[in-house]
Amino acid sequence: MCGRFNLIAKADKIIGHFQLQKLPRYQPSYNIAPGQKILTVVGLDNKPLKAVNLFWGLVPSWSKDSKNSHHLINARAETVSEKPSFRAAFHKRRCLIVASGFYEWATTDSGKQAFNIHRQDQQLFAFAGLWEHWDHDQGTLYSCTIITTQATSLMQPIHERMPVIISPDGYPQWLDKATDGQHARQLLDNDAYAQMAATPVSDWVNNPRHDDERCLQ
Repeated sequence: MCGRFNLIAKADKIIGHFQLQKLPRYQPSYNIAPGQKILTVVGLDNKPLKAVNLFWGLVPSWSKDSKNSHHLINARAETVSEKPSFRAAFHKRRCLIVASGFYEWATTDSGKQAFNIHRQDQQLFAFAGLWEHWDHDQGTLYSCTIITTQATSLMQPIHERMPVIISPDGYPQWLDKATDGQHARQLLDNDAYAQMAATPVSDWVNNPRHDDERCLQ
């Protein structure tokens, strides 16, 4: 799964990496948790890529309320094109969720050990995501979820699941509505984790209220 991550890059690095024109209000964070607004890149019809802040916890458009959104922080790659909660978004509303690293916890004899999983070169990367809009009396809630898959050899000692990372050369196809479901699914199988490393960090990150450099120490 993916329940916590970090994004500590400077704004100009994000703009350059995703070839954006600008960012919405952006504040780097060492400890991003579900229920927060997270920086997401979307592709809109015949327009340049756009960065937006979306609520992390997808609320399907047909939902009666948003109470269960915290259950939809992740979507399984194996069933994402079939499950009613994600099916429409998978075909029409795919997105990239911007990250510098993500956290996962391994069970050890002495307790839980947190790891920061990041690129070996410390550069940005993007999770495969889906976004939705839910209309209600007070307006529209725009939300998202992160797609996960079975762990690779790097992640297996830590956790059985991991977030899908889209390779940069796959960004245009993933965001393009014209990319059909079969080709979109192929983008979920890539070797992005060959460029990743897992670094143990302190238990300071365990508390989602902690948001400073100590999360990575």
